Order: sequence, then C-alpha cells, then structure tokens
Amino acid sequence: MKLLRPTLIALACLLAAPGVSGNPLPALGDASSSIVSPEQEHLLGRTWLSLLRGQVRQLSDPLLKDYVETSVYRLAETSQLDDRRLEFVLLDSPQLNAFAAPGGIIGVNGGLFLYAQTESEYASVMAHELAHLSQRHFARGLEAQQRMQIPLMAAMLAGVVAAAAGAGDAGMAAIMSAQAAAMQEQRRFSRQNEQEADRIGLINLERAGYDPRAMPLMFERLMRQYRFDRKPPEFLLTHPVSESRVADTRNRAEQLPTGGIQDSLRYQLMRARVQLTYEDTPGLAAKRFRAMLDEKPELDAARYGLTLAQLKSGQLAEARESLAPLLQKAPQELTYNLASIEIAIAGNRLGEARKLLDQQRELYPRSLPLRQAHADLLLREGQIKAAENAYDELARSRPKDPDIWYQLAEVRGLAGNTVGLHQARAEFFALVGDYDPAIEQLDLAKRRTQGNFQLAARIDARQRELRDEQRMVEELLR
Repeated sequence: MKLLRPTLIALACLLAAPGVSGNPLPALGDASSSIVSPEQEHLLGRTWLSLLRGQVRQLSDPLLKDYVETSVYRLAETSQLDDRRLEFVLLDSPQLNAFAAPGGIIGVNGGLFLYAQTESEYASVMAHELAHLSQRHFARGLEAQQRMQIPLMAAMLAGVVAAAAGAGDAGMAAIMSAQAAAMQEQRRFSRQNEQEADRIGLINLERAGYDPRAMPLMFERLMRQYRFDRKPPEFLLTHPVSESRVADTRNRAEQLPTGGIQDSLRYQLMRARVQLTYEDTPGLAAKRFRAMLDEKPELDAARYGLTLAQLKSGQLAEARESLAPLLQKAPQELTYNLASIEIAIAGNRLGEARKLLDQQRELYPRSLPLRQAHADLLLREGQIKAAENAYDELARSRPKDPDIWYQLAEVRGLAGNTVGLHQARAEFFALVGDYDPAIEQLDLAKRRTQGNFQLAARIDARQRELRDEQRMVEELLR
C-alpha cells in the first residue's frame, strides 16, 4: 500500500496535464477548477485500482464480496456521497486495514473482519471511508499542496541562496525548516480530514440504522491494543487514533439518538469465513470453533465455522451433521444452503446439489454467490456451453471483476471458444494492470477470427483502448 500511495498524486498531475489524454479536462490550477474534477478522480481511481490488483493478492470469496458490496451500498444510500459508482477490492491480508481511494475505490483487508467484533464496528470503519470520498479529501489535499507549493519553494530557495552566500549552516537550517513546515501542514490537513470523516461518518451511521457509539468503541479498543507496538497496523498509521480523537467521537456519538443495529448474524457468519481463511489449518480452526460452542452452544456463527472447517478438511459427514441444526432453525438462509450445496458437490452428489441450488435460485435470483455457484455446478455437471453462458452473463453484470473473467477464460477454453478465451484473458490481464499480455491475447484472438470482420474490428477497437491505458500508466511510472 505505501508504495502505491505516491502514485496517486503523480497520476492526478498526469491526468491534469494537457495533451496526455483526449479528454477535455481542466488542468489543476486553472481558474475554472482549483481542484481535480470528479471525472478525473474517477479515471484516476480506476487506473490506480488496476495497479493495486497487479501487486496485491485478493480474496475471491463470492459471499464475502457480496456482503461488503451490499453493506457499503447500504451506507452510501444515507451518505453525502453524490457519485456512487463504487468499485471494491478485498485484499488477502489478515492485517487490519481499510481505505478509500479517489473515484469511489473502497478497499477492505480480510483482517478488518478479524478486528471489528460487531457489524456496527465494521460499519463505522466503512462509514468513515465513505466520508473521505464524499468530502473529496484527496482533491482537497491536492489543492492544499498547491497553495503550499509557492511559499515552500520560496523558503527553500532562500535557504539555497543563503548557503551559497556562505551562510552554510543557516542556509541548511532554512531549507530543513521549510521542509518541516510543509510536513507539519500536511499532517494538520490530514488530522482535519480524519476529524471531518469521523463527524460525517457518525451521522451516516445513525442515518443507516447503526449504533454510532460503535465508532469510538472500535477506536478505543484499537488504541489500547496497539498502544505499545513499535509498528501498529496500516490502518492506525493512516488513521492515527489518539485519546482526544476517541473522546471527540464519543462526545459526538452521545449527542445522536440511542439504539440502532449493533450486530447481526450475517456479519458473524462472514467473520467465521474470514477466521477460517487465516487459520493455519482447518483442524485448528475446527478446534477453536468447537471450543466456542462448548462455552456457548447457541453461537450459530461458530457452528457455521465448524461446518466449513470440516468441509475444508474433507469430513463431509461431520460437516452435514454440524450444519443440520442451522438449517432446521433457518431453512431458507442462503448462507447455510450454499454450505449444504458445497457439501453435496464435494461428495459428488450433484443431483442433490442441483435440487438445492434451483430452490435457492427461485428465492434469490440475483444473488452473486448463488449465480456463481450455479455456473460452477453446470461445469461440474459437464454442461460446458451452459456454464459458458452463465459466466458470460456474470461478466456482463460485473465487467470489472477480474475473478469472473479468469473463470470465463477457463470455461471458454473447455468449450473450444478460442477467440473468446483470448478475449477473456485480455480483460483479466487489463484489470490487474498487466497490459502487455492483455494486448498479446487480443492479437491471438484476431488471428483466429477467420474472416469475421465485425469481430476483428471490435477486437481492434478494444486493443487501441488498452494501448491508450498502457501509455498513461507508463507515463505515471516513469
């Protein structure tokens, strides 16, 4: 993450420079616009996201993706965010972190689910990040930097002149003083942004139906937990928590109406999935979930986690037994039924899996994890063309999801759709910022169009778009 952050400013300047792009966007510093425009931010964020995806491992869990996207869009509905074209990235890291990047990019580490003990705590972090977006803190930061730049350069130039004139130490002191002043101003502006994001995030939490007291509770626990750590988690480096900040958020939260959602079973089920992901072995996870059930037998999330751990270690009969009480209690719960489908598929009981899946599709026809499970089951059933069509539909509805394009490429290969295979691979590579193989894949696709001039023209057009994107990114990284 740290390595990528400086590229945000560089890319913003690149996008604002005349002649770099065909978009008639105002340059930073123009009288017409003192800050980067929303469209520049949108383009910046999408380009930065592709760079991030190419460097950091992501979580591909459809259930977790669906939960994050649904929960954040719910918060966005009551937020001050005008542009709700959001993109999400789930990073495969047990470290605590979440971030918002220009243009509606929301990033979440798997570790957030490990540290946020309730849904309201998780929502408080997401509301805070949405507030950074709604207040356009990145663009305002660029504006503040521009205001500082002339006096900073003047002060540093004075120091250089003094040093050249023989004032040696005094000149160097002037240069260091100017740099220190600039860093202090940046810290001050960052603190202001954090305070503003806290204040607006609290209001949004309450409006979305959550308990706003979760925000100071989360901050206070993190501050206690990492008070004496030499290297706290990335989230606390970018969102420093102090006693005054905790006190301020608590005072503000106390002024808001009491009540609101504190936790939910759905959130705890997602936590169980993440806890299993970062356990050393499924056996250790099963042991921990059993210990939780011994202490509190009513913990449905722990029973669900035990089911998944047993499934992952191949103990299918035990997994079915663990899942049975949950299905009896909530027979239509999608999360439990998906686990039941997974157990059936793992045991090669495809007919049973198909029956369960079709029942759930009638109840939840637009569910992302269910649609993906449907496509995967078609593949297991040997219905290759039907599986390709199912993944085609997923790609149309989620064109920016690299996991979908990766799977679609695999299925098209099995279906003998060579042109489509290369096209899907190209989209996957482009989404992870790997443009050379993306363009090469389109070359391979064109060679196999066999006189289909319309298809070849579409491939040519897409190839030009990718070359333009590649040139922009290469300029950025120089």
